[in-house]
Amino acid sequence: MEQEDQGDRTPSARKSYDWTVLARRDDARLARVKELYQQNKLQTGNDYFRAALILQHSLAPEDYLLAHELCVVALSKGKPNAGALDARGLAAASEDRFLMSIDRPQRFGTQYRLEDENAPAKHYKLYKTDSGVTDALRSLMNVPSLASAKAREAEMGKY
Repeated sequence: MEQEDQGDRTPSARKSYDWTVLARRDDARLARVKELYQQNKLQTGNDYFRAALILQHSLAPEDYLLAHELCVVALSKGKPNAGALDARGLAAASEDRFLMSIDRPQRFGTQYRLEDENAPAKHYKLYKTDSGVTDALRSLMNVPSLASAKAREAEMGKY
């Protein structure tokens, strides 16, 4: 399921996102992950991490919060940190996504929001960020510094 989830978010040069199809596929994956979670079938750190990765693609605040909690379990079960997105980074991103979904400032600076959905040019802005998290903590959580997040915002504005 993780590979399908990530594959759906990596369009080829010939294909763009079909959000209607993606939403249906996400809903099916979300239902299956919740079923596995409710049946206590998540066992390893990797299981918890993969479930969290799928849950954070939900639209429901409670799913973002559960994704965050599953990342914490993945870390406690020794989920190895590898690649650009690991359990630490996903824990930070899912917490930020939860906070954004309830209209609170994010803590780590991982989330961007489309400024005007109806505008011809899409411009993403870094969602409001609480000043309580240091770049040292961001580094420990494997997320970019706040300056890097703001630089990414500027880069995203060029397209």
